[in-house]
Amino acid sequence: SVSESKVLEEIRKLNADSRVHAILVQLPLPQHMDEAKILREIAVEKDADGFSAVNVGNMWMRGGIIPRALPCTAAGCVELLIRSNIQIKGKRCVVIGRSNIVGMPAAALMMAKDATVTVAHSKTNNLP
Repeated sequence: SVSESKVLEEIRKLNADSRVHAILVQLPLPQHMDEAKILREIAVEKDADGFSAVNVGNMWMRGGIIPRALPCTAAGCVELLIRSNIQIKGKRCVVIGRSNIVGMPAAALMMAKDATVTVAHSKTNNLP
């Protein structure tokens, strides 16, 4: 297994390499690695997943700067609804799960499309 320091070193090399346009870290990472620390190391302009604090912040800001990238699963779910001609605006939406990878980005993107969003998760009481 590779060490966390080796992964960080490789990300730094990729950040500095002008031939590399995007970096994607496959999640989840092994338990001995600090996921947040590794994701923070990726340069914002090379963040293919949209997981950087800048991209996440821009995703949540109404009327702000468009994020450089969006988390692909959440963006794909919204795109599927749009291509299926399902109106999102004004709908009530329940997102099950609050992960940084899918749940929270899905909630943000649905709210950006003017849905009213409820997020349910493992600590939500009285789910059917």
